[in-house]
Amino acid sequence: QERDDHCRRGNEERKQRYPSEQEHRRERSGDRDRHRDHSDRRKNPNERPGVRGHERERDVQNIREQQAEREFYNERRREHRQNNEGSGIDQNPELGQSDNKPKEKAAVNKEKPSFELSGALLEDTNTFRGVVIKYSEPPEARIPKKRWRLYPFKNDEFLPVMYIHRQSAYLLGRHRRIADIPIDHPSCSKQHAVFQYRLVEYTRADGTVGRRVRPYIIDLGSGNGTFLNNQRIEPQRYYELKEKDVLKFGFSSREYVLLHESSDKSEANTKDDDDDDEKEEESDS
Repeated sequence: QERDDHCRRGNEERKQRYPSEQEHRRERSGDRDRHRDHSDRRKNPNERPGVRGHERERDVQNIREQQAEREFYNERRREHRQNNEGSGIDQNPELGQSDNKPKEKAAVNKEKPSFELSGALLEDTNTFRGVVIKYSEPPEARIPKKRWRLYPFKNDEFLPVMYIHRQSAYLLGRHRRIADIPIDHPSCSKQHAVFQYRLVEYTRADGTVGRRVRPYIIDLGSGNGTFLNNQRIEPQRYYELKEKDVLKFGFSSREYVLLHESSDKSEANTKDDDDDDEKEEESDS
């Protein structure tokens, strides 16, 4: 009987001890789960509801800004097309001059350019390599047949020749990413000036009117100016260039002399130039 009582008491003690151990295990596993959830939230703060909502709002705002910018440039394109269709006027500054105004001196040909964006440039918002260009070529821009060259000098030191007959225009400036002819002097602007070839009219010896491609220089509103034969030119105006003209930019000591392939032959170059002009006119007509 004592043995039976002892076994019965042992069974009761085990029954009382096992539930307490099971409850203790459940509490420990619950603590581990809570600790794991807390550590996961610390490792991934972006998964919090507030952070996700903020990122979503920022994405929506970026999309709205892109749509507004796209609509702005579309409106500019529509206005440009409507102005061209409604006016029907040629943007050539030479043809827009009135005959009643007195003629200017022919010594220096000063003409105001058209800063309206052309169709192709307007589609790209007038940018090149991610940089907004201040200048767009006029409708009369042409690639010359005559092989013009720039001979740079620095304090009587001869520098490599620049061949400038392969394009209709050359941008000069301190911004090397977009400049066709870099000028690195700190007094020069990033977009300083443009060397532009244009198809213009002229009067022949017999009184008839012809057309020829001539070189021009235009200053893009630079801070320290462009100098033609030691005379500062007005900004945003075309100046016709002649053979042996000298160009300087800003306070740079470099001088650029304009010559072409037949400049070193003889003084009979005048007749040769007229012949070359006739050839250019025939090729363009």
